[in-house]
Amino acid sequence: MTPITRQATALIDLPPAARGLHEVTERLTGWVAAQGVVEGLLTVFVRHSSASLLIQENADPDVRTDLMAWFERAVPEDPDRYVHVTEGPDDMPAHIRAALTQTHLAIPVIGGRLALGTWQGVYLFEHRRRRHRRQLALHLIGG
Repeated sequence: MTPITRQATALIDLPPAARGLHEVTERLTGWVAAQGVVEGLLTVFVRHSSASLLIQENADPDVRTDLMAWFERAVPEDPDRYVHVTEGPDDMPAHIRAALTQTHLAIPVIGGRLALGTWQGVYLFEHRRRRHRRQLALHLIGG
């Protein structure tokens, strides 16, 4: 017997947020639950080149603090280092940080729920200092 395969897509607008890791797990789990897919795969894509997505620990906020500090050291805001400075001193470092992370995630759906680990959450990683509106594109396939 061939399983019934369904697909669903959506665009989710996120509230403006400044630099940091902003958890979006609840938005994703709520949307997946509303689709009625029991087994499948959720793809999440951020539609911007100066923000990214991460799956990270969501229990201890020190993890996010340490990640932010590491990226600040690894990719500093220094206009003397970059050619692309027309959008401000934080723009080119934001593009590099996005290149070092990821713009999409694939998360299994098992039993109608995201198959995240106990302490895992999904985060929008905003790399710009100023608040920006961001949008996620979702694609769910399964049955």
